[in-house]
Amino acid sequence: MTPVRAVVVMGVAGCGKSTVAALLAERLGWELLEGDGLHPATNVERMSAGVSLTDDDRAPWLAAIAEWMRERLDAGRPVVVACSALARRYRDVLRRDDVLFLHLSGSPELLEARLASREHHFMKSGMLQSQLATLEPPADDERHLTLDIAEPPSALAARAALAASAFTP
Repeated sequence: MTPVRAVVVMGVAGCGKSTVAALLAERLGWELLEGDGLHPATNVERMSAGVSLTDDDRAPWLAAIAEWMRERLDAGRPVVVACSALARRYRDVLRRDDVLFLHLSGSPELLEARLASREHHFMKSGMLQSQLATLEPPADDERHLTLDIAEPPSALAARAALAASAFTP
């Protein structure tokens, strides 16, 4: 099996993708991408207005993330990426033999509480239901690890680092 050289930290809004991805990248010494930073301005405007993105809206964003990953991985630089990657077809754009998808999962109540406490973020709490409806948890044939966000982010990052270094399906 190909060693893991990229971890995509995925899940719905409020699951802690950015926090866990940053902790994991620091722990592993890998380059970090906050995928939201590659959204076109039109996507950010739509989400800020409470409008869910379509597959057509997501396509250039996912392609940009995949290209960012490819450039670094082809240069021998491992990466951690925070990206919702809610549906299998979205993960397929990012999928490589050396990618592990880290799915952060939690109850709708916990996710709502986290979103309600967030400030200065374009993703509004009202969009959580849309994301939960879109979510297709990784299937058994996808290289992934699912962790419960009830654990502290540091514990999640530690478990993910261990999986990245020793993952075998």
